[in-house]
Amino acid sequence: MKRWLPSPPLSLALFIVWLLLNQSMDYSTLLLAAILAIAVPLLTRSLRPATVRMQRPGVALMLVGRVMVDLSVSAWTVARMLLTRRTADIHSAFVKVPLQMRDPNGLAVLAMILCLTPGTAWAELSFDSSVLLIHVFDVDDEAAFIAQVQQRYERPLMEIFES
Repeated sequence: MKRWLPSPPLSLALFIVWLLLNQSMDYSTLLLAAILAIAVPLLTRSLRPATVRMQRPGVALMLVGRVMVDLSVSAWTVARMLLTRRTADIHSAFVKVPLQMRDPNGLAVLAMILCLTPGTAWAELSFDSSVLLIHVFDVDDEAAFIAQVQQRYERPLMEIFES
């Protein structure tokens, strides 16, 4: 089974999305959806990272809640700054954050968190994965920002993926 369907959830998602995009249940649409659901995961098998081994689902749920709150707060903060501050009063900067995490799945989740959060953008990861460069929309205290990323996101991700 794994030989023809290396990722059943991905296959199912592709099948459903194809049907939704075509808004049809014709035989040809179902057949093409099935072909795509089998072919795409087979062709992209080598592109997927290592298998995820989530160690602490409770920490993952706590992290999801924290990220949702941070996304909302950051969106309001950035919107308020854009509407009330002059450009000269906004202190954008590239901040180098030292990392202890090396797991590629944890780094991918960290990248998603930082790219989704308004006011931050993942810019670059060093070759040895030890330093992350983040563009921050407005930062007054770089040390406090580094500590926040390390404690709020990196530490829980290390518990989830590396413990």
